[in-house]
Amino acid sequence: MTRARPYDRDVALNAAMQLFWRKGYHATSLKDLEAALKMKPGSIYAAFQSKEALYLASLERYYHSTCESLQTKIAEAGSPLAGLAEFLRGFGMARENPNDYNVCMVVKSMIDATAEDAKIGEIAREYLDLMSDEFAAIFQQAQDLGELDSDADISYLARRYQMNLTALRFEAQRGGTDATLAKLAEEMAHDVEKLRVA
Repeated sequence: MTRARPYDRDVALNAAMQLFWRKGYHATSLKDLEAALKMKPGSIYAAFQSKEALYLASLERYYHSTCESLQTKIAEAGSPLAGLAEFLRGFGMARENPNDYNVCMVVKSMIDATAEDAKIGEIAREYLDLMSDEFAAIFQQAQDLGELDSDADISYLARRYQMNLTALRFEAQRGGTDATLAKLAEEMAHDVEKLRVA
């Protein structure tokens, strides 16, 4: 009997994340997953239990990769506000792969979730709240360092820039031009930079 080929979980999850991000939960078939993960149905279910479990693992991977990217920008900039500005600016840069401009996978998951897969919608909302907390932590750090005015409303700023970023990615999803996206992202980044106390 031929033994199943061993799989690399990180490689499989990255492939699943890209596929689900592009097509969505419902439009992604088992055949699609087989091709993307290069795994047989039995191996997929043995490794991830169910399509929903694989989707949730992919969504978790997406959320953490976004947070890691944001923290990397801050570390490179040496400043919370400068790092956040560069993070936002990056969403206006032209991409070689047009799929990179897809709407945020977390937002897409929340919108697409039906009553039958309510758990996906619930977890997506939790990730949105956590992302807002990430933004709030950045503004709090900037305030603690004296970069941000002590009277600034941290919660408001976090929600505002999270909403702005979501709107930018919706614009990209619906086919906004590179020039328009770059201008919008630059304006968002510039607004963050203007928050910095002189």
